[in-house]
Amino acid sequence: MDFQLTEDQRAFADIAQALFADFCNDEQLRAFDASGLPFMQDLWQQCVAGGLHAILVPEDGGGLGLGMAELMGVLEQQGRALAPVPLWEHQLALAAALRFGSDPLCAALKTLPADALLTLSLGGLAAARGPALEARREGAGFRLDGCAAAVPLGAQAAWLLAGVVLDGAPRLMLLDLANGAIGKAEGVAQHHLAVADLVFDGVQLPVSALLAEPALDWVEPRAIACLAALQLGVSLQQLGRTVEYVSERKQFNRVIGSFQLVAGQMADGHIAAEALRSSLWQLVYRIDAGLGCAPQGWATRFLACGAGHRIGHMAQHVHGGIGVDVTFPIHRFLFWSRVLGVTLGGAEHNLAKLGDWLADHNTLGWKYDLPEDHAV
Repeated sequence: MDFQLTEDQRAFADIAQALFADFCNDEQLRAFDASGLPFMQDLWQQCVAGGLHAILVPEDGGGLGLGMAELMGVLEQQGRALAPVPLWEHQLALAAALRFGSDPLCAALKTLPADALLTLSLGGLAAARGPALEARREGAGFRLDGCAAAVPLGAQAAWLLAGVVLDGAPRLMLLDLANGAIGKAEGVAQHHLAVADLVFDGVQLPVSALLAEPALDWVEPRAIACLAALQLGVSLQQLGRTVEYVSERKQFNRVIGSFQLVAGQMADGHIAAEALRSSLWQLVYRIDAGLGCAPQGWATRFLACGAGHRIGHMAQHVHGGIGVDVTFPIHRFLFWSRVLGVTLGGAEHNLAKLGDWLADHNTLGWKYDLPEDHAV
């Protein structure tokens, strides 16, 4: 079996690496942090020009119509560079809407200007106090109540793909954020990307806002893979920079990387990253092959959260006092890991979902050969 990426898949990653290198060195990121801009617009325009924002989007919707394998290399490079652009949120929301939306909704999306942004918020379905958004049938459409918290670029995006509860079940709706009845409270996430709390108080929605029932099962594993690819990139670059630091920093006339405890911590970090990589690519293979991937998704999400936490705090620790100095760049990696770690419910939520799935499919010797694991 050939486990190598194709030439085209490698080309996407190479293009992304070169592009992010031009916009995301430490000085440029420091300037962006202080700028107050919602995201790096100049970089985003280059991503749009290169088609990196539409890898998953069907060709009839103006995209490239490719798979997750092509997108993963791009997102890993984005994570390595800490590039503040909405690459995965925009295209996953648009791809899902075009695939599962009604004809009027798809027609409206195909007429959007090239610079229109879509964003995505699924975290409300994992809220500890219950679903954050609740839709009810009212008249010829729906009434939506609740709050979508910390939506990436919620004040800048034109449309929001949101997880809601309708008739007691989770569903996806695409919401036009130009609706004046939607309240918006703007803020900034830890990694300096703009976010907004979006408040819905009896907001009226047309029937066309509701996506087909399979949409959530299609979106969730892809969102998990996107977050895991970003986390892999963040963690690998964080490890690389930490190796450089411990190879130079001396204590007791020895580089601290030669200390057994430091070397052991670095090795544990590499093991966590490689475990995440293996799980991620198994998930991506199954997504692109049309195989069932719910348990693989939740397992990957758990590993991504764990790797981000372990590697992030280890890197800060071995940097000592300079690690908590925000004028030194290593702190940005931990900030990104924290943001990625709480998206889609975090480690415990996804581990509980995996446990529930295993309890419902309790077959000794389960080896990807049962009908429930092959359902698309």
